[in-house]
Amino acid sequence: MATDDGLASGDSDAQAPKNPFNFQTQFISTGPVKSHQIFQEPPPRPPPVLPASLPIPTFKEAWASMQRDQRARLCWCCCHAAVAMYVFFSAEGSLAMTALSHLVFFDVGSAAVCVAVDVLGNFEVWRRSSIRHPFGLQRAEVLAGFAMSVFLVFGGSISSRTTSSTFSRPSASTPRTTRPPRTSPTITAAAAATPTPARYVSPGTVDFASLAAVVSTLVSAYGLRNHSRIRRVMRVPFPYLASLLPGAGILANPFHFLTLCFSFLLLLLPLVSLAHFVWLDAVICAAIAASMFILGTRLAVAQGLMLLMSYSGLPTTTTISSSSTNPSSKSKPFPSSSSSSFSAATTTTTAATTTTTTVSSVVRELESEPHVARVEEAQFWQVHYGLAMANLKVRLARGTGSGGSDDGTLSQVRARLARVVQNRLGEGYGRGGNLRWEVTVQTCSDG
Repeated sequence: MATDDGLASGDSDAQAPKNPFNFQTQFISTGPVKSHQIFQEPPPRPPPVLPASLPIPTFKEAWASMQRDQRARLCWCCCHAAVAMYVFFSAEGSLAMTALSHLVFFDVGSAAVCVAVDVLGNFEVWRRSSIRHPFGLQRAEVLAGFAMSVFLVFGGSISSRTTSSTFSRPSASTPRTTRPPRTSPTITAAAAATPTPARYVSPGTVDFASLAAVVSTLVSAYGLRNHSRIRRVMRVPFPYLASLLPGAGILANPFHFLTLCFSFLLLLLPLVSLAHFVWLDAVICAAIAASMFILGTRLAVAQGLMLLMSYSGLPTTTTISSSSTNPSSKSKPFPSSSSSSFSAATTTTTAATTTTTTVSSVVRELESEPHVARVEEAQFWQVHYGLAMANLKVRLARGTGSGGSDDGTLSQVRARLARVVQNRLGEGYGRGGNLRWEVTVQTCSDG
């Protein structure tokens, strides 16, 4: 029996050998494992406000995005260019007609720039800012306009040089054509003694070149309203002309006005005797050259200041509302409700007046505000035709901005200063498509 029990115990030990190692997995901590990780994932950042860059459209994309009116304006640019070529080649040595063709070519170039601007305005890259193009592509329009103004200045200088050489000739009654005839190398004495003008228009007939210039300019000005931005940059007021034709936009653009004026004058030349044609032709050419040079220089300076991120500060004629306020409103604080309630409480009578505004007058008006002690710094610059920026550092009057309504008062002061700059330098409210001002105001108090 004992032997059987020993065998049974031996079999049980052989079946379950004793394991000296413990291989069971034990979890010491249920938290994440911390290790020495040198390269860690950066924390999530919010998406950037400005994109790095925006896609620039190709010619095919621009053509596909053109609308019906844009295609019509492009077709008219081609027709206008054909008219300019016709005026140039029909000059036949006439100095006035050649100078007039330069004005028509300038109108063609300005119309083409306007069409390109309208087509590029269909894309986001034109107006939206990016890191690569902080102000979009709208400054390219300023560069194109600067090139057109340089063309105008050079055209005026070339025309004036030709006119001065004409006046310095000993016999001005026999003008010399720009190109000698190639039909025969010899000219008979009888033909040489006959003083035939370079460009002859029969008396009582219509000069079709001048008529084509008039019609094309009227269509470009009234029908398509081309290069209206140049009109805003030039700021050339014609109050006495605008009173003749109220609401006529053609009189606000000096280039259209010059083209029409000299085209009508050349239409009247066939009514003048032929003996005075040469002198009148030279005088008209001199007038066109002087106008092209003066207006081209002014336009080049205005657009050059835009390219240099500056502001010309030329006087602008604006229509503002003069209101009579309470004499004690200078010392009254802003109400806590809104700025509109402030203007309603202080305005008694309103009258529309026309004033000439400059940067210095705007600064003086800012200093005359109730809560402004003085303007310490004022920086103005124009980015492109539709955007300008103003940075103001204003010292507030004593006691302004203290108390519980400090944020509301400061926000109303900033809104009031920005509204003054926009209404005075932006040509006022309600005139549509004018210059937009972005105003930043830094305030400090006297204590």
